[in-house]
Amino acid sequence: MTDELTPEQNAERGYTITRVFDAPRQLVWEAITRPDQFAVWFGTDQAQVEVAEMDVRPGGAWRLKMVWGEKEMPWSGQYREVVEPERLVLAFIDADHLGEEFELFTFTLNDLGDKTELVLRQSGGHLTDEQYDEAKEGTAGFLDTMADLLAKKQEQ
Repeated sequence: MTDELTPEQNAERGYTITRVFDAPRQLVWEAITRPDQFAVWFGTDQAQVEVAEMDVRPGGAWRLKMVWGEKEMPWSGQYREVVEPERLVLAFIDADHLGEEFELFTFTLNDLGDKTELVLRQSGGHLTDEQYDEAKEGTAGFLDTMADLLAKKQEQ
């Protein structure tokens, strides 16, 4: 499967989720770049997320730990592109699944007035098709939790 692809073709493998949030673009940007808000939605409400570092600038590092009961999952990476409030690209390592290989999350925020279209792409080609399907399902859950967070922010 992945052995038959060129490195460039394999790197493009992944998934894309498009979601429209009932919130202005700046609020969505803050949800993905502020540690206190990121910790709420990343991992859904089923996990406790401890953000250790979020240096949101090109080349800046980020590190966190997701905790489910007694299971811990460390994540880390680097911000590759930061264009506030339009685009954020971060490389990440999920050591349990990727070892030292990294994947990319690309967040594109399209301003729809009082709403925001978020296009989230995970790419890199380091997972199997089945793992990408599982990751997509998990990420969709993250975005459901983000929608709840944004709705609460709108009420304030």
